[in-house]
Amino acid sequence: MQLIEVIDNKTAKDFLRVNVALNSIDPNYIRPLDKDVNDVFDETKNKAFRFGECKRWILINDEGKFIGRIAAFVNKKYKNKNDDCPVGGVGFFDCINNQQAADMLFDVSKHWLIQKGMEAMDGPINFGERDRWWGLVVQGFQPPLYCMNYNPPYYKDLFEHYGFKNFFNQVCFGLRVSDRVQQKFYDRHDACAADPNFSARHIRKDQLQKFAKDFTIVYNKSFAGHGGMKEMAEPVVQKMFQSMKPVMDEKISWFVYYKDEPIAMWLNLPDLNQWFKSLDGKFSLYHKLKFLWLKRTKKCNKFVGLAFGLVPEWQGKGVDSYMIMEGAKVIQDENLYENYEMQWIGEFNPKMINIAENLPTNRSRILTTYRYLFDRTKEFKRHPIL
Repeated sequence: MQLIEVIDNKTAKDFLRVNVALNSIDPNYIRPLDKDVNDVFDETKNKAFRFGECKRWILINDEGKFIGRIAAFVNKKYKNKNDDCPVGGVGFFDCINNQQAADMLFDVSKHWLIQKGMEAMDGPINFGERDRWWGLVVQGFQPPLYCMNYNPPYYKDLFEHYGFKNFFNQVCFGLRVSDRVQQKFYDRHDACAADPNFSARHIRKDQLQKFAKDFTIVYNKSFAGHGGMKEMAEPVVQKMFQSMKPVMDEKISWFVYYKDEPIAMWLNLPDLNQWFKSLDGKFSLYHKLKFLWLKRTKKCNKFVGLAFGLVPEWQGKGVDSYMIMEGAKVIQDENLYENYEMQWIGEFNPKMINIAENLPTNRSRILTTYRYLFDRTKEFKRHPIL
């Protein structure tokens, strides 16, 4: 077996090919768009390079066939609550079912991270935001959502046999849109609706600047400082909303206001992978046109939750129920989708887990963020509860 460092365009393309070679026979696998993976390692597109660096390797066997890959990251901004040492990361891991091969990939990453002053590594994680390429699938081996990791079940053993331990679980929840929620959601909705100061509105593409500002307010009050999450700047959100505009469905993203001040948001998109799976990882002009044709002619039957948040002073007052039921009036009545799946919620956030479990949901999939301490005598601590 031989490790090859990614140093040029050829090896960068090979890094993408490893993922396809090792997973393409799996009927649930959907090839990620090449551009989405390449952007992670592009210093002009990934702002994480302002605070860190990364390295990639490919593993081949004696016959020259691809048998694995991995990336390692250091990022000064990456810190979880109560971390008592500098932590790096590994991600974009693929490997045949061979512990020796996996160990070679983990070892080269560990040694590079030690040289950079790290004392532990988390993985599989992203070199950047947590809404993409984060966690190892351990339950629910179904077609992945857009920019979500996908892996065979045996990857869990490769990580754990090396010595990684479960730092936290990431839970996704699914439900059938037509299912009726518990009566308490209706009751809580009605209590809020009786106050004329409450209002709910779905997003409007012709008012994205306003909704981006409202999202920024709610997000930063709800999440900044928790679980390693940092504040989002309004220009970043503006750019994010503009990038999502072509695939937005206005009627599935909702905001709640009290006296016209934003206090809650629920951001959703159609399940883009239902269309992207036909593009074979490409997004050239031809593939963009093909995507637009697919979007127009092929109905998407699932929508996906990206973010759900309430400002702290309004938590526990029924606002979440009010927002969900206001959205359900439109989504259910117009029969827009059959299924819904929420992007992952960390088990370290029991309040949000509780909201999800009070809906008629099932745990659609579980991903795990693992941690490996370089000092094997040091006490391992899981992610603290928020």
